[in-house]
Amino acid sequence: MGGCFSKPKPVELKIEVVLPEKDRGKEELSAGGKGSPRAYQGKGAARHFHADERLPSPHPYPGTQDFVEAAVCHVKDLENGQMREVELGWGKALVLKDNGEFHALGHKCPHYGAPLVKGVLSRGRIRCPWHGACFSVSSGDLEDFPGLDSLHKFQVKIEKEKVYVRASKQALQLQRRTKVMATCISPSAGHSGSTNVLIVGAGAAGLVCAETLRQEGFSDRIVLCTLDRYLPYDRPKLSKSLDAQPEQLALRPKEFFRAHGIEVLTEAQVVTVDVRSKKAVFKDGFKLEYSKLLLAPGSSPRTLSCKGKDVENVLTIRTPEDANRVVRLARGRNAVVVGAGFLGMEVAAYLTEKAHSVSVVELEETPFRRSLGERVGRALMKVSPPGDPPCFENNRVKFYMQTEVSELRAQEGKLKEVVLKSSKVVRADVCVVGIGAVPATGFLRQSGISLDSRGFIPVNKMMQTNIPGVFAAGDAVTFPLAWRNSRKVNIPHWQMAHAQGRVAAQNMLAQEAEISTVPYLWTAMFGKSLRYAGYGEGFDDVIIQGDLDELKFVAFYTKGDEVISVASMNYDPIVSKVAEVLASGRTIRKREVETGDMSWLTGKGS
Repeated sequence: MGGCFSKPKPVELKIEVVLPEKDRGKEELSAGGKGSPRAYQGKGAARHFHADERLPSPHPYPGTQDFVEAAVCHVKDLENGQMREVELGWGKALVLKDNGEFHALGHKCPHYGAPLVKGVLSRGRIRCPWHGACFSVSSGDLEDFPGLDSLHKFQVKIEKEKVYVRASKQALQLQRRTKVMATCISPSAGHSGSTNVLIVGAGAAGLVCAETLRQEGFSDRIVLCTLDRYLPYDRPKLSKSLDAQPEQLALRPKEFFRAHGIEVLTEAQVVTVDVRSKKAVFKDGFKLEYSKLLLAPGSSPRTLSCKGKDVENVLTIRTPEDANRVVRLARGRNAVVVGAGFLGMEVAAYLTEKAHSVSVVELEETPFRRSLGERVGRALMKVSPPGDPPCFENNRVKFYMQTEVSELRAQEGKLKEVVLKSSKVVRADVCVVGIGAVPATGFLRQSGISLDSRGFIPVNKMMQTNIPGVFAAGDAVTFPLAWRNSRKVNIPHWQMAHAQGRVAAQNMLAQEAEISTVPYLWTAMFGKSLRYAGYGEGFDDVIIQGDLDELKFVAFYTKGDEVISVASMNYDPIVSKVAEVLASGRTIRKREVETGDMSWLTGKGS
């Protein structure tokens, strides 16, 4: 689809199927309507089926009123590598020209709604300017994360030098497309003590693994278990918007899991895994046999070990309840945040509008020092709500740097004061601890599944552990980072967990996929976002272009003569552009970014 026809001639239109409201999450039929038969090895014999066997039966030809068609531009309006948002009455579409062909797709990133026209078009895909998700221009399919859904692809035809786009009104309004998925046809589902796939942990890695299996036609039983009380939710939002309710954070509605036969066991804790008999044992004694296992248990927040550590109202943030409780306790009171990393700074920024006072305690000289360096960390201490003087300077947030907590003092069992090593005493009604996390892998210690000295699960590029049929993904793993010479790293970020969950699922189906994604993360304070791509561990220099004081800058982190990561504020889409360059396998040299001439990077083309 999306072809460019040189001679004006009538073009045969593909018949698009408009699904009723209840099926609208499902994908439209692919052009041919047939998929190649694939075999999947379940517990018994391999099953063969065509993709169209699991699609809803096509409706009769829908009325033309369900579609809108319009001339959106002249063929000469777009050069190769250019994109444009066009209005079709029922919504907008993104029209672009890539390799001489015109394509039309949804214009918003399904993750958080970013305008893709401001993103990066390169190597046959569009990368979102905000968080780095990638979509194929030829199909609209999601190719890199974060997010779960793809873009709608619309028909394009060229007549009399004009570019026409035809789109379903519903697709224009939805702006997201959930891929077609198999359903579970395993008769034992829901009743027996055995499952084909068991996924421990329902964060991004676990959910994407389950969805990928279904997208790839896997129709056996999948059980996803979580310690949480809720279905999978958007965890990065917890520290950015502490008031958010579980239902606002849900990544998929309950009906989704039912429709696709993904069983979710909530408040379910696996206490041991027996790899010889392929059994997981739960805390309540329930045993579940599996043939393939994904371990994605995530991490547990570190806690303080000082005197008074068990005083009431000293909290870590792991669940929506934790986040909501922090806001409740801090409203109009004194809040102390220990740790000036991503979580700590996001929480401090959020609480400035709610609490009477906010204090941040940090061992380093500046926030984010280890990840972003001293100069960027110092600049971020000055972020403030729009129109306000900088928070740091007007004492909205008080920073206590190069010190740590020596004691937590209580009055009637509840926190009253935080005593620092510098002997300063800070009034506190609530204390939020954000000093990092440890992998939640204690239950695997006797299992025979390898753990490293810090408790992480080492995996290869295919997310396989040392035990055949056992995969691991997410915050609890170390894996080889392809574009940093396969160095074994742990990257506890949302986007990376998605990518690893997908690769694990593909390899459960013997597709021999390898993890190759470029890490991408973001943080937001007072509505201002910082974006980051790459892996900057061990950087020895930071080259800054732009204006740090104005918070309009790009920082390149280098090691030797190579750029290993980049961070920016108010400089989109530069981080997505750098991520695309790194993903293409090209090395960016220090001298290229020292000159200040970034024309090689900021051009829209590849």
